[in-house]
Amino acid sequence: MTYDFRGRVFLVTGVSRRQGIGAAIARQLAAAGADLVLHSWAPHDVERPGLADPDGAAAVAAECERLGARVRRVSADLADPSAPSQVMAQAVREHGHVDGVVANHARDGGGTLETIDAAELDLCFAVNARATALLVKEFAAQHDGRPGGRAVLFTSGQHHGGMPGELPYVISKGAVQQMTASLAVHLAPRGITVNCVNPGPTDTGWADDAQKRWVRERMPQGRWGTPEDAARLVTWLLSDDGQWVCGQTLDSEGGFGR
Repeated sequence: MTYDFRGRVFLVTGVSRRQGIGAAIARQLAAAGADLVLHSWAPHDVERPGLADPDGAAAVAAECERLGARVRRVSADLADPSAPSQVMAQAVREHGHVDGVVANHARDGGGTLETIDAAELDLCFAVNARATALLVKEFAAQHDGRPGGRAVLFTSGQHHGGMPGELPYVISKGAVQQMTASLAVHLAPRGITVNCVNPGPTDTGWADDAQKRWVRERMPQGRWGTPEDAARLVTWLLSDDGQWVCGQTLDSEGGFGR
């Protein structure tokens, strides 16, 4: 299915790695004619050995420009309470109006019950939950009621089963899932849909061989998810075809663990 997003502007957060879901979303939207504001915060990736992509944000932006999109890059630490309003303000200055926000960013802090501390819990909540809520707030404040207002949030699979080794991440992503329905009910009368995506295990380069094998054995289709799998769902939710889906958490995970 093809989409026509000419004349529409989308803000996508967490676009710092060429292998990432955010990059795949940006490419698909650019190919469909959208203009983009791409947020990144590369220092987060540096904390994870082997995952840093120092030129990734610039490279993805350049790809999208070659596809015809007008692109504005914004670097911001979403742990800063003022960052969501600053990011949205830059997007509006550049494009005049934002039609949709895709809150793809994440801090994936790990830790078990025995090892977690307040600092990591607070940081994960700030980045994953608080920043998402504030981004939706700022997006809604600038939205002028035109058709096609969209907010797509990202959660994880904690609502399907335990993830005891990633408690700060799980707690904060659970909050994102739980806020979705309330935001959707509040914003639907203003022409904005709010939905949440669980992309399932996605091969963005983070898993070692043992993890890849364990997940693949539990995938009915015999493979991991790709960033493009998640991007296709997000693109549909942003489109006119997705206008009647509102307040939902959608599992795009190939039947993982079923």
